[in-house]
Amino acid sequence: MAITNGTNLNSVAASVQQTLASNYIDFTSADTAGWAQQYLPDLMEKEAEVFGQRTISGFLAQVGAEEAMTADQVVWSEQSRLHLSYVGTVDADGDVNGTFTVQTDIDGNALTTNHGIRVNDMVLIAQAGVVVKALVVETPSSAVVSVEPYATAALSTLSDGTATLLVIGSEYGKGQSYSDVTGTHNSERRTALEPQFKSFTNKPIIMKDYYEISGSDASQVGWVEISGEEGQNGYLWYLKAEGDTRARFTDYLEMAMLESELTTASSAIGFADKQIRGAADSGAGGNGTEGLFAAIEDRGNITSGVTGVNPATDLAEFDAILAEFDKQGAIEENMLFVNRATSLAMDDMLASMNSYGAGGTSYGVFNNSEDMALNLGFSGFRRGSYDFYKSDFRYLNDKATRGGINDRAGSAAIRGVIIPAGVSSVYDQNLGKNLKRPFLHVRYRASQTDDRRMKSWVTGSVGAATSALDAMQIHMLTERCLITQGANNFMLMK
Repeated sequence: MAITNGTNLNSVAASVQQTLASNYIDFTSADTAGWAQQYLPDLMEKEAEVFGQRTISGFLAQVGAEEAMTADQVVWSEQSRLHLSYVGTVDADGDVNGTFTVQTDIDGNALTTNHGIRVNDMVLIAQAGVVVKALVVETPSSAVVSVEPYATAALSTLSDGTATLLVIGSEYGKGQSYSDVTGTHNSERRTALEPQFKSFTNKPIIMKDYYEISGSDASQVGWVEISGEEGQNGYLWYLKAEGDTRARFTDYLEMAMLESELTTASSAIGFADKQIRGAADSGAGGNGTEGLFAAIEDRGNITSGVTGVNPATDLAEFDAILAEFDKQGAIEENMLFVNRATSLAMDDMLASMNSYGAGGTSYGVFNNSEDMALNLGFSGFRRGSYDFYKSDFRYLNDKATRGGINDRAGSAAIRGVIIPAGVSSVYDQNLGKNLKRPFLHVRYRASQTDDRRMKSWVTGSVGAATSALDAMQIHMLTERCLITQGANNFMLMK
């Protein structure tokens, strides 16, 4: 089945920088309602709201918070993993008992000598379906760790190649101290481990817009009764235009926080106000800010599904998502913000888990009867130990926003995002202490002198005159950035 639009679909174009004849009634043409005909037309004054709620803002208000800042950049740190697990290579014939050469930690970060494996550690070494339990007997000042298996004399059950090592504890002999070990290497003494953290930064961007109307037009009454998302009403058309400009700017605040990314060194974008993160801008790169989607693609997880065009129709995708979340923070409650196709596919997937009722469809509200409205949708579900709460994401559906981009984006289309609920504990370097904050929150510039969260001011000679300009200019400005903490717990659905 295909859906086609009519040849004269009422799809009014977006605002343009010019005055159009279509904005006014023609009172001179003989073929239109005007003075040239003797019958007065029945004018429907109220403007029809044919696109419903046109704004898309509100997403960040549901999942995050806002905080003020007084700096050009935000720096925060995130904890390292607690347990020691590494990827490397096994040499079954190396040394006397065998060796494990550390290459990376479990997340793929390259390591050499600064790993956390110490002498007398008990470890598990896994490779190709085989798990060997061993004791670390020597940790020289390199990435090569000597181990001795508990069950065999050597690592004969393992073949040379890539393996994973996990530290599970330690074992000492009676009366043995940390330094009471055999061997020739000074590093064999069991040293204390120092926790690490990873720092991240982001910087705010300045967004501006304005609306202008001449003094004459500001005092002119129109015949159309206006309406709008900003609560406009009456017959002054400039109220409609100003309100739409403000509503559009409010949406920009959210879209920029979702879609923005930092420029790279090869970018030709550059401003003279030294917006680079902590350094002067060289004129190439160093601008922009890291939005939600860019943060997840850089530091989070991406799923493109496992079963084709609509992967959400299969529980296999969610099982793979759960497995990945288990490897990360294992946060129990998560919010799903998805487009319409993915939302319906999830409903069908969950409905297929039901055996259906004897007299017809029975999912949704499970006591459906023939005489009541049938609920075919699901707002949430539980799989394993995880709760998922599903919500349609208007930004991904609206043709005038990401919905239209997704129609042509193919495999690059974004069909949803999974965001952990709750708060994270992070170290704030500005305040010098740990704080609990939502995983997503917006930082905006503010001080006792100036609050740049959402500034708005009026200039010109209309109303309270501030200049000789025979017009009214309404200015809007914000300076903000989005902080995505613990992006390893997020999932982008593409």
